[in-house]
Amino acid sequence: MELRALQYFVTVSEELHFGRAAERLHIVQPAVSQQIARLERELGVQLLERTSRSVRLTAVGERVLVAARETLTAAARVRVVAGEEAAPLRIGLASCVTPRFDRALARLRDSDRPAAPHLVDLPVTARLDAVRDGDLDLALVRGAVAEPGLRVMPSWSEPLHAVLATNHWAAGKPFLSLLDLDPAELRLPSRDTDPPLHDAMLAVLPVAPPRPPAGDLVNVLFQVSQDPESWTLMPAEQLAAPLSGRVTHVPLDPPVTVVGHVVTSRSTPQTCAASYLAAFSD
Repeated sequence: MELRALQYFVTVSEELHFGRAAERLHIVQPAVSQQIARLERELGVQLLERTSRSVRLTAVGERVLVAARETLTAAARVRVVAGEEAAPLRIGLASCVTPRFDRALARLRDSDRPAAPHLVDLPVTARLDAVRDGDLDLALVRGAVAEPGLRVMPSWSEPLHAVLATNHWAAGKPFLSLLDLDPAELRLPSRDTDPPLHDAMLAVLPVAPPRPPAGDLVNVLFQVSQDPESWTLMPAEQLAAPLSGRVTHVPLDPPVTVVGHVVTSRSTPQTCAASYLAAFSD
């Protein structure tokens, strides 16, 4: 019995479609069908019920699926013990590397299938395009994403903080409500810089900001630092990086959060996608 046949069987079981399984495995569909048929002959059982419209596991197939996954996991551990090189993993993100990211890298390096991460700093739109085109293995995105051809997995949640000039009237307070702040003084980066995060911020505001977007985040922070009345919003984990000495940040109460997502191609094996999700989750 070959490990390859077990991997093909697991992939078909997850997709319940031979064509999609072949796409994930980057092989032609007849090769998948042949391997599954050979595995069934070798075991002397029917693992899958096939019709022209559907594929589903038999009762025996359900039991074999559990054992096949355990076998593939054990084989991965053997390769790790034998010193197999870690697989390169291309991750798209913003330039800010947070404690969450450091923790996730350690998890990925120490997993059953160790990865050697390569970080790629790209704007969000380019990041998603690179995942779709196969130039990145995964991307990290804050805010909702609806993109064809991508698997978008909610992974973590983090609070938004108000960012103010150090001479703003609310600087130094233990917390603020969004209702305490003047919506006319809100500065937000242009939606083009990060559409999902921009939309997530607009969604939590009590009223729509009257001011037009103010360029990229660097420009926004500069404007806030120069104006004791203005303010902006940033995810708390981005604030782990040092800010200009002219701005500070204050937590919101009641808390307002944004969801972080791990984004992969739909052709990424389910087991790999699950390991990426676990690495970045809380």
